[in-house]
Amino acid sequence: MHKRILKSRYAVLFAYLIVFVSASFLIRTALLISSLSKTDFTFLGIGKLYILGLIYDIGTGLMIAFLYNIYLLILPEKWLGSKANKIITYGGLFLILLITFFSFFAEITFWQEFESRFNFIAVDYLIYTYEVVNNINESYPLPLLIGGVLLMVILVIWVLNKMKVFQSAFQPQSPTYSRFLISGVLLVITISYPFLLSNSYAESSRNRYQNELSKAGIYSFFSAFKNNELNYYDFYSLLPKDQAYQLIREELEQPNSTYVSTSGIRRNIVGTGVAYKPNVIMITVESLSADFLAHFGNTEQLMPKLDSIADHNLLFTNMYATGSRTVRGMEALTLSIPPTPGSSIVRRPDNQNLSTVGYIFQKAGYSRTFFYGGDGYFDNMNEYFGSNGFDITDRGRNLKIDDSYKTKRTIIADAQVHFENAWGISDGDLFDAVLRGADMEFKAGRPFYNFVMTTSNHRPFTFPEGKIDRKEGNREGAVKYTDYAIHHFLEQLKTRPWYKNTVVIIVADHCASSAGKNEIDISKYHIPCIVINLPGNKPKVIDQLCSQIDLYPTLFGLLGWNYQSSLYGKDVLEPGYEPRAVLGTYQKLAYLKKDSLVILGPQQKVETFIYNKQNNEQKPNPLSPGVINAAKSNYQTAYDLFKNGGLHQ
Repeated sequence: MHKRILKSRYAVLFAYLIVFVSASFLIRTALLISSLSKTDFTFLGIGKLYILGLIYDIGTGLMIAFLYNIYLLILPEKWLGSKANKIITYGGLFLILLITFFSFFAEITFWQEFESRFNFIAVDYLIYTYEVVNNINESYPLPLLIGGVLLMVILVIWVLNKMKVFQSAFQPQSPTYSRFLISGVLLVITISYPFLLSNSYAESSRNRYQNELSKAGIYSFFSAFKNNELNYYDFYSLLPKDQAYQLIREELEQPNSTYVSTSGIRRNIVGTGVAYKPNVIMITVESLSADFLAHFGNTEQLMPKLDSIADHNLLFTNMYATGSRTVRGMEALTLSIPPTPGSSIVRRPDNQNLSTVGYIFQKAGYSRTFFYGGDGYFDNMNEYFGSNGFDITDRGRNLKIDDSYKTKRTIIADAQVHFENAWGISDGDLFDAVLRGADMEFKAGRPFYNFVMTTSNHRPFTFPEGKIDRKEGNREGAVKYTDYAIHHFLEQLKTRPWYKNTVVIIVADHCASSAGKNEIDISKYHIPCIVINLPGNKPKVIDQLCSQIDLYPTLFGLLGWNYQSSLYGKDVLEPGYEPRAVLGTYQKLAYLKKDSLVILGPQQKVETFIYNKQNNEQKPNPLSPGVINAAKSNYQTAYDLFKNGGLHQ
């Protein structure tokens, strides 16, 4: 039977499936070898990932060949040898092989960056083609890679031609009943795959690398595209709504706060001491992992200036990011909210006029500006900040911002740029723009709050020549350049008349990599945070476990502010603060309290662990209902408040 199929009109289709599965096997093997040093694989686990991977690969190959299968079903026998059929067959095979090999190349580059199969990040990147295409062009020898892909496609077609696969496909040998049988079976299998084989079936192991290697890249991509937002009520373990709000209100309550009503989390915060209203500049550094600093064990002298600054100011040594994307960091630092499943609120609809940190500054009389070295159209940043009261300064190409936001936008001009790559201008050029903007606000007599987002510590890791003693093109060089640029900016700051009344915050949006053995690898969320030039300016270390969402409540406490808060963050210096962190991926949501770790997932899954920070180990262990319910109340109420308008001003 199989010999008859391989010598029928289906010869090319089955030859393509064999090529696809074989190439996917080689890719999976290469990725497995690259991961061997990072985690422990058992023989049983390796066998399982290859078997499950084969199942995903067959389904993916069938989906790619879906239209060709239908074409073979309806193509009359007498047209098999026609010139038109030959053109369609050769051209169609060339196209799907081109797509296939490009996707494999993309998988390899994506794995190098994220150590994961395609996920929501890949879906997001597909939208912002300008930045991504230019990033790839600057990071890899694109002409050689394109040439290599084309050569591989031509080589496969040549080999199949030598094997007389096309000759078999163009000879009339398939009775009508056999066409309906073969195509019918293949179509039923293809259509059944999305319903019977969820991408989450590959996530049964506690070894994250094993889970990712079991998947197929294209299958994972479309799964991520389909599930861009998960309805928390449908997919996650729930508490009764009243209980969830009661628990979160108890967790957020502090001695200096009172709730404004009997529902929700909005509360009045009363500061202690004399209130101080400095200018505030927050530099949110792209991919600034804690382990780039000597304070956290680095021995390469990547950030000597930042390490020195940390010695003389306020340093958080046990802070964790909420996610692994820039928009997650922005969400945490502006809304002070736990991550909710799916996309960040920065990228969702109905995210305007929220009770952000910026709104608290607005109520205190501050101007607010979002500074970005790239085009803020990327990841919906300009729309988000503009619709929440921020002016915009960016390196824009897309000039659209909804006029109803009444947002002022300043484009950083060519004459003000000395270096630029795919993601934007260098950090040094960006900081010059911040200084120009701050000077203008000072002259106008307004206190200002600036949210600054850098780009230099991002692939392709290029930066101006002659600034540091490292070559461009690698992470270490980019990190050291960022250190140089921040130090130079602070030195320039000290020459301004408004410096004495200005607090500077340096914090990461997320770590350089979130990939690890565990699906949520806690150590890959550990970030530094330094607050510079506070009143009194005495060195201080805050070593309590905390989250990005706690930064501004702690700052407002240090400044003695009275304000109304809808923030989930807490002042970590207040008596009674109980250390905890909230962090997650697009689907998994983690709550870490001391060494108790709760991970919530789709299908109402609740996993509990004891976390050993020293060894970065998560050991499965039953936890008390109190900790589990605290985790549920944080995420359930955060989702509920956003979806139902409870976070609006």
